[in-house]
Amino acid sequence: MRDRSILGLSAALRGRRIGVVRFNFIYRARGSGRPDPMPRLVACLAAVVAAVRADLAPARLLVGGRSMGGRAASVAVSEGMTCDGLLLLAYPLHPPGQPEKLRAAHLPAVKTPVLCINGTRDAFCERPLMDRTLATLGPNWRMHWLDGADHGFHVLKRSGRTDTEVLAEVADESAAWLAAAC
Repeated sequence: MRDRSILGLSAALRGRRIGVVRFNFIYRARGSGRPDPMPRLVACLAAVVAAVRADLAPARLLVGGRSMGGRAASVAVSEGMTCDGLLLLAYPLHPPGQPEKLRAAHLPAVKTPVLCINGTRDAFCERPLMDRTLATLGPNWRMHWLDGADHGFHVLKRSGRTDTEVLAEVADESAAWLAAAC
């Protein structure tokens, strides 16, 4: 939750009047680098969402996250968690170098509006595979590609863009989607 990328994303989204609640999954809070099993990740996310609903009572509630956090959010929503929208940032469609291990079986069950944002250099999400996956999903899915960005939304200097500009693009796209779809 204190990762530089997460802090930058949070600031960019808040700059577009999109409230953000950051949290660590239990394994990260304990200092482990090995993720918990998906059911435990989903349970942790559900507890955070319940606390947000109770304590903040937002008019609209988006659920989502970056990378594995987004994957856990998509699983939770596919299993029935209610929300107004699902925001997936750097969705890990497959492990790097293992495109045959798609993490997409649950995605057709997601019926809420979805915005998925990935970089075109993301080793966790080869574009042709995501395009094929998107073809199997409903019209509630919207995909946005960040030209030249990697899994952390970083761009090479030679791209002529900065990481800050990429985060601004993420925030602008999120705000536009939120206004139109949610």
